[in-house]
Amino acid sequence: MIKFSAVNKWYGEYHALVDVNAEVNKGEVVVVCGPSGSGKSTLIRTVNRLEEINGGKISFDDQDIHDKKMNLNAYRSRIGFVFQQFNLFPHLSVLDNITLSPMRVRGIKRGVAEQKAADLLARVGLSSKAQSFPGQLSGGQQQRVAIARALAMDPPAMLFDEPTSALDPEMVGEVLSVMKSLAQDGMTMMCVTHEMGFAREVADRVWFMDAGKIIETGTPDEFFSHPKHERAKRFLSDLRAH
Repeated sequence: MIKFSAVNKWYGEYHALVDVNAEVNKGEVVVVCGPSGSGKSTLIRTVNRLEEINGGKISFDDQDIHDKKMNLNAYRSRIGFVFQQFNLFPHLSVLDNITLSPMRVRGIKRGVAEQKAADLLARVGLSSKAQSFPGQLSGGQQQRVAIARALAMDPPAMLFDEPTSALDPEMVGEVLSVMKSLAQDGMTMMCVTHEMGFAREVADRVWFMDAGKIIETGTPDEFFSHPKHERAKRFLSDLRAH
């Protein structure tokens, strides 16, 4: 579903992504991990063109996402993106945050959009918060609303960019449990995360990045039990020590 072919990205002199070649298959959960500054967030943000690339090709559902004929807004509406910092509209209620895009972008009638939003809020365990505003919610609740908002567009794939790193430790589990349920339902997911327990339990494959390159890929069992690359071994050793 998502394919990176010789993808390169520079920030001035800094080579942030170096000849990345990788694929995420339909229905697969891929966890991208690695040390800070390894290019994980840059990589995931290239998928919906929040970051532009300087070389190579990225395709989504066999479509070149840099095709000049492509409608970028229509394309982005097909990919759910969950950010580190929630990015909810503070002046809108939870319900209005979730219904805004389906109504504005897809022209769905309010009643239909609100019913879908109510179903999604039930799914993420927040039915009672429809009329609340983001500032009245905990971080974990805000992130679950952000996931519901992304799902409201019926995306065929979901991208998560460190969705729990801004949360207090006790709130991490509530967000990860929603992500686990999505994975169980067969959602195609690409997740940048430091939550190695989630990677071990939920991922189909783990990509390990360092210095802008994917230097190791494998199943969770292969990666955590038998890492091949010295940098991956050191990363896991440091994690265990921590």
